[in-house]
Amino acid sequence: MITLNRFSPAAALILSLLFLIPTNSYAIAKTQKPKGHLSHTRAPALTRAEMKEADARLSEMGYGTGRNALIAFQKYEGRKATGQLGREDIDAIISASAPQAKDSGYKHVEVDLDRQVLLLTDDEGVVKKVLPVSTGSDKHYNEKGMSGLAYTPRGRFRIFAKISGWRKSPLGLLYYPNYFSDGLAIHGNSSVPNSPESHGCIRIPNSAAIEMYKSMPLGTIVLIYDSQSFVSAKDWAEADKQKQEGNIR
Repeated sequence: MITLNRFSPAAALILSLLFLIPTNSYAIAKTQKPKGHLSHTRAPALTRAEMKEADARLSEMGYGTGRNALIAFQKYEGRKATGQLGREDIDAIISASAPQAKDSGYKHVEVDLDRQVLLLTDDEGVVKKVLPVSTGSDKHYNEKGMSGLAYTPRGRFRIFAKISGWRKSPLGLLYYPNYFSDGLAIHGNSSVPNSPESHGCIRIPNSAAIEMYKSMPLGTIVLIYDSQSFVSAKDWAEADKQKQEGNIR
């Protein structure tokens, strides 16, 4: 009994510390729980007015309206291309600036391989149309008795041939194709993945194929580039202008 009484204050201190530790741990978990709970709180549903405003802003910037317009915007802005309009997309659309072409001063088409979008400009080089595309996958293929590298070339090109309607190629159907290099074309397709998946052609949505066909006459300059390979064609455009002026005289 004497020994127990001698150490009872120390024992009491140890016991109090043991009880203190779990109490503090529970307090941390308790403060963290509401934080986790708040993270699952749903954002307010989008209103019809907000969706209408987003559609109008997308159209104003050249994307058009609807799902393909949203995908093109998400691709251009480096966002996840879901095709689904969310609260964050609304905010991004309203605050975004219209896409800018790399070359200016003349009508042409640009294909940004990194973003997987196509830009169509007016005579001043101002972007008037933005489309989602799917270009060459850079993978080797062996299909339908053909093999090769699914590669979309970089550089500057011209539309040198066009076909109205459907064209059956060895590797599949092309809708209103506009040829820019050998058998490679900008053409409509029912499947335009968000990533590069073609054999080398530049796929655009079927819904935009006829409009693009009409907007790209023979001789239209096409610039295809990634972050390492842009080449200007202003000298080509200037030569075209001088030739046209000479023919008028």
